[in-house]
Amino acid sequence: MSAQTTEEAEPGAEDGRAGAAARKREQHGWYFYDFACSVYSTSVLTVFLGPYLTAVAKAAADSEGYVHPLGIPVRAGSYFAYSVSASVLVAVLIMPLVGALADRSGRKKPLLAVAAYTGAAATAGMFFLDGDRYLLGGLLLIVANAALAVSMVLYNAFLPQIATPDERDTVSSRGWAFGYTSGALVLLLNLVLYQGHDSFGLSEGAAVRICLASAGLWWGAFALIPLRRLRDRAVVREPGVGPAGSGWRQLVATLKDMRRYPLTLSFLLAYLIYNDGVQTVISQASVYGSEELELEQSTLIVAVLLVQVLAVVGALGMGRLARVYGAKRTILGSLAAWGLTLAAGYFLPARTPVWFFALAAMIGLVLGGSQALSRSLFSHLVPSGKEAEYFSAYEMSDRGLSWVGPLVFGLTYQVTGSYRAAIISLVFFFALGFVLLARVPVRRAVRAAGNPVPERI
Repeated sequence: MSAQTTEEAEPGAEDGRAGAAARKREQHGWYFYDFACSVYSTSVLTVFLGPYLTAVAKAAADSEGYVHPLGIPVRAGSYFAYSVSASVLVAVLIMPLVGALADRSGRKKPLLAVAAYTGAAATAGMFFLDGDRYLLGGLLLIVANAALAVSMVLYNAFLPQIATPDERDTVSSRGWAFGYTSGALVLLLNLVLYQGHDSFGLSEGAAVRICLASAGLWWGAFALIPLRRLRDRAVVREPGVGPAGSGWRQLVATLKDMRRYPLTLSFLLAYLIYNDGVQTVISQASVYGSEELELEQSTLIVAVLLVQVLAVVGALGMGRLARVYGAKRTILGSLAAWGLTLAAGYFLPARTPVWFFALAAMIGLVLGGSQALSRSLFSHLVPSGKEAEYFSAYEMSDRGLSWVGPLVFGLTYQVTGSYRAAIISLVFFFALGFVLLARVPVRRAVRAAGNPVPERI
């Protein structure tokens, strides 16, 4: 419900070489937020925190293997998955309000700074997660995950303003490539520290905690680059409209406004389903590898490092495919590949790293491209002047409503005691997402949002 117009919302409004140079400068700065925050997703959420927090929870568990946060009996092996779900529910409450505030005030950058440094501080605080402090670990995870989700609302909302319609697939893909590059670099450094912790005079647990905290320091340091280069656009509000909505009234108003664009909502529904599967694989793969496949932590780190390297190739390669076949067809192909990959993962033998590396390679090739192209495709479906508000709904689909997958994963394990059953349950998300996305007429959706239709989409 943005009741304002945005000055210079379309990057094409800036003419000449000076305008193009300014746009490129912003794009280069924009890439670096992915570079800054992706180390959290890679080193913390994907590699170290899942197995480590699970071990901390097990240390605090009773004789039957349960911990009792807020008096609720939770199997220690499910605590990490439930904490991820809780973080996402917190983000759901915050993201629409921040998005509306950003659009109405035009001050995306200060809000991005607050979210980024809240998440970075919580991540750095994971250095103090030792012993049986599973409650502290869950709290820091909730704060960091929610802050990352809010920051991505604001970050993604800059995309329609800094890239022309024909540039967005490429710019979005490069952003993801920057993120996976930093993830690979930091994870390589983490691997050196973790593998050689004895030579550094550190225990294994201390090495893990340093790896966790270093991700927060990296996030905070490199966030300075986009905060210097990105610029806020002035907004003109209609008379009587305040700078921000209030509480749940704003959330309800935003959702009502989105009903005017049913095709945009159809895409969001498809994205909500299949991306829930993506996010669950990212957050639970290391738990599956360590607990079900009985792989060493060093093996998991190498596998995730392989994912990061191949995700750069996948993001850039699928960006090129999108220029030939369109973003929608390319995403559909990636979803089919995701389903086949998880089906193969169900049959992986335990204590056999080579097959886990093959699975990681398959994930890497489809991961970056499916995420980058989904973001750029959605940017075409957003009405001008409502970027942050609508990207809050997108981020709710990206991270904000990605609590169903971890919940299904955790419940499946709690009921069956098998992580194999938990991992195969995620195929449903990709199959249903494929069907729903295939039914969305994207060209008509772009026109309905009042945006120019690219030649290939």
